[in-house]
Amino acid sequence: MLSFDLGKSSARPPVLECGPLRLSFAELSDHHAWRALRTASRAHLTRWEPDWTERDETIDAFRVRLRSYERQHRTRAGLSLFARLTGAAKIVGGVTLSDIRFHASHSATIGYWIGAPYLRRGYGLAMVERVVCYAFEELRLNRVEAACQPGNSASRALLAKAGFREEGLARDYLFINGAWRDHLLFARTARDHMSAAASQDRAD
Repeated sequence: MLSFDLGKSSARPPVLECGPLRLSFAELSDHHAWRALRTASRAHLTRWEPDWTERDETIDAFRVRLRSYERQHRTRAGLSLFARLTGAAKIVGGVTLSDIRFHASHSATIGYWIGAPYLRRGYGLAMVERVVCYAFEELRLNRVEAACQPGNSASRALLAKAGFREEGLARDYLFINGAWRDHLLFARTARDHMSAAASQDRAD
């Protein structure tokens, strides 16, 4: 049964475990490691993300970003987590649920990034699958949406492995790397999630 309670959340942000990764809220002390990883990954991320400036990477901008994350979580409008290696606690990327909506839609949009030194290790898939599970089983959402550029073959493959279905093309969807870019739209629903879980139970 759907819940239409839109009260503020008093719970602390979740800590989610997924294989070698631990997904947790960002701290101000993360700024140096986060900035170093973003800098090392600039050439990789510039192709796929909205434009950043050096000012966006300052400690003051990071502090504002954390306040925004906290406000979004408190009002149940979003969830932003850093992905860390469990043993070393190194930041390898991040994942967000944004535009969380309840009422009739019960939906959100997922976004994710992996630093260049940690690509092709399965970290992106692990954190997307874990956060999608959290969205359906804890937040009781009905639909999680995602988008990526047609040329981003790695992201398209990740979403397919995570059970997302391609639904269409959004023209001039986001301004990235100096131009408006088309994006493919994907979604996974609670019904997809339950069907996959039932299939896994039968296989076990």
